[in-house]
Amino acid sequence: MTSAPVIAPAATHPAPAGTLVILGAAGDLTHRLLVPALYDLACNGFLPDDFRIIGVSLEKNTTEGWIRSLRERLESFTKDQHAEFYTVSLNEQVWNWLAERMTYRSLDFTSVEALRTLKPDVGTGNAVFYLACPPRFFGPAAESLSRAGLMEEAPGSFRRLVIEKPFGTDLLSAQALNAHLLSFLRESQIYRVDHFLGKETVQNLLALRFSNLLFDPLWRRDYIDHIQITAAETLSVEGRGVFYDATGALRDMVPNHLFQLLALVAMEPPSSLNAEAIRNAKQQVFDAIRAISPENAVRGQYTAGAVAGRTVAAYHDSPGVNPQSMTETYAALKIEIDTWRWAGVPFYLRTGKALNSNVTEIVVQFKETPYPLFHMADGRPQMPNRFVYNIRPEKGMDLHFNAKHPGPETVVDEVVSQFRYQDAFGAIPNVGYETLLYDCLQGNATLFQRADNIEAAWRVVDPVLKAWSSAVTPPDFYEAGSTGPAAADALLARDGRSWAPFGQLKKDA
Repeated sequence: MTSAPVIAPAATHPAPAGTLVILGAAGDLTHRLLVPALYDLACNGFLPDDFRIIGVSLEKNTTEGWIRSLRERLESFTKDQHAEFYTVSLNEQVWNWLAERMTYRSLDFTSVEALRTLKPDVGTGNAVFYLACPPRFFGPAAESLSRAGLMEEAPGSFRRLVIEKPFGTDLLSAQALNAHLLSFLRESQIYRVDHFLGKETVQNLLALRFSNLLFDPLWRRDYIDHIQITAAETLSVEGRGVFYDATGALRDMVPNHLFQLLALVAMEPPSSLNAEAIRNAKQQVFDAIRAISPENAVRGQYTAGAVAGRTVAAYHDSPGVNPQSMTETYAALKIEIDTWRWAGVPFYLRTGKALNSNVTEIVVQFKETPYPLFHMADGRPQMPNRFVYNIRPEKGMDLHFNAKHPGPETVVDEVVSQFRYQDAFGAIPNVGYETLLYDCLQGNATLFQRADNIEAAWRVVDPVLKAWSSAVTPPDFYEAGSTGPAAADALLARDGRSWAPFGQLKKDA
């Protein structure tokens, strides 16, 4: 069996033959992320020749019209070096190979009768059904697929369902959705996506921690003072006011994206790289996190300001937002993990919109030496060591340590040892969904969340969600283009600590 024409070294193990059915194929997710990821996989030979893509949506269109809209979106990315998918030009041979395998069907994917019409197209072989649709359709679409017989597995073949976040809006809704799905599907058929786990820099956290012995002896309460995890955005709600006002920063980012980073940083070494071993190790972290007390949480909302020279209206003046909205656009939390490794080491998480930087990073702050023998040139005591891991935009890591400053005086300066993905491996087009799609086709669930992982994360944040939903006082306001509300600084100041400035990764070390 042949695979796609390659413009890079061929894949060692292409995905098995099968069909990918995208429910919500006319939407932004399909155009912006899924199809670019499929194109990247085809460029690298990860898709077999016997592979088909069926796009399903209520929107009236033809196969030719759908393919044309996908092509136009891909071409638009070639003109934007800052786009999530960027390549200088499209490879016509690869694109034509992919387009030849695409079919578009206009139908209601919550209708059992309508979905039954797909059975001749899908056949009895392998199939993955990707719910690239709003969350309100997750349950109805999944149930209709099952009732239409599309999730039945013939001997030697598989049927899998991929669900995007948000998976529920709180603990009760997540439990209800899990129970509903598991009433007609097996857990092994469900692949719950957190697209952060598709990023190479996030996946590298496992390799960083568990393939380098030099980190393990230091990765514990004896040497680490605290850890900060930041996901800051310069974007405001940008026309997503209706969605965001019903969601907020906490639901949007914390129990999924930031908790996945937290788990990778805090987990114990898994017994193997088997999916269940890794997911079990993550679950141990989630089980050990104390439910967050509302006094250890800060909620903020941006007011009018300027971000990178761009005027930003106040959140409550955004289209689709209630003018009296108390929805948070910023959340900061103090997390405590009750394990031997992390007892007494706080994890501080923060995320927000309309901030002055666009960065996702982890800062590991080590403790001071027991007795400072050295001083800086300005008289300050030597700096404690710091490890900074940047997921975006720089994609790399810095280790900050002290070295003697040249000269007759015995003083030290902080110096930096750095690693950059692009310098080591070159620039590779990647939107973060390539690995997720490939792993789902291969049946590797490592990067997907299990039912208990989802529910444990919601359990931790549930007390804060309940407190904020019944709060009568407004969020702490912060100006668009700032670093966030003063209350977030106070959260750390009461512990004698402070936030690291955004973007701690040095561009020139």
